[in-house]
Amino acid sequence: MSFPRLRPRRLRKNLYLRDLVAETRLSPRDFIYPIFVKEGIDKPEEISAMPGQMRWPVGEELVKHVQEALDLGVRSVLLFGVPKHKDDLGSSAYDDQGVVQRAVRLLKKELGDEVVVFTDVCLCHYTSHGHCGVLAKRCRGDLCEYVVDNDKTLELLAKVALSHAKAGADVVAPSSMMDGMVLAIREALDKEGFTDVAIMSYAAKYASAFYGPFREAASNAPQHGDRRTYQMDPRNGEEALKEVMLDVKEGADILMVKPALSYLDVIRRVREAFPHYPLAAYNVSGEYSMVKAAAEKGLVDEKKITLEILHSIKRAGANIIITYHALEASRWLKEGLDLKMF
Repeated sequence: MSFPRLRPRRLRKNLYLRDLVAETRLSPRDFIYPIFVKEGIDKPEEISAMPGQMRWPVGEELVKHVQEALDLGVRSVLLFGVPKHKDDLGSSAYDDQGVVQRAVRLLKKELGDEVVVFTDVCLCHYTSHGHCGVLAKRCRGDLCEYVVDNDKTLELLAKVALSHAKAGADVVAPSSMMDGMVLAIREALDKEGFTDVAIMSYAAKYASAFYGPFREAASNAPQHGDRRTYQMDPRNGEEALKEVMLDVKEGADILMVKPALSYLDVIRRVREAFPHYPLAAYNVSGEYSMVKAAAEKGLVDEKKITLEILHSIKRAGANIIITYHALEASRWLKEGLDLKMF
């Protein structure tokens, strides 16, 4: 059947009819809210590169902020630590009294299972050199360079994940893109009896230019070199399926594609290849800050463009969206803005 009998516009003639047949629905329960917790401060610090975002001290204000998220319907948070002490091995990352560990214990004590606590498992925030693993010196003749030692890094990532699990984390999220990281963490958790702690793997994490504001927020820019030897080449799509397949085989419970906007095709391909696994997409700092900057200049409507972006990520196939816009977007959804704008 074709025109004039078939007229798709019939189902677009008013907002409630459009909403009735909408294929994609967004909810605050779809969001994970990333939060930076910082050691050595007694009040929240503004992050200049990410307007509206803060570094939070571990204390009452952090609990109140997370409670605000819960009141808006956002049930999950992802914690990133900003420590006082950094060294070559990132030892603060697996210190049981580290900033993330203390934040997890506090949130679980005050809010219990009302909040699902995810923790980022990496070393880059904690190392003096800013890389995601242990550096080793490699020489070929007179030419020497420092490279990340994959297998030695696995031992430390397992220690980080285990310390987070002991603190009460519900889900650990390894982000370093080391080969074998999911298996190393799964074995360490299971050996210590934490079989119920899930792993959300940054399975397809690209070496992206969209991470710039995050590096200011977490103070984790590499002091030399870059992360292209372990994060993925933005030109590759098939490789993402290989990376995801390996993490599935190693025991990942939730998969992730990062960033989101420039990789909607990858999100779709992962969803189709692994339909039985929850899939997260990270709407990263650069994506967030670009919207904020354009809105500040009056170039875009922040509310409308943000909800359009988030709907596109879910439409591509993500069940879960990690986004710094989680609280604002939840308010806008509660106001029914998604109904009015589409």
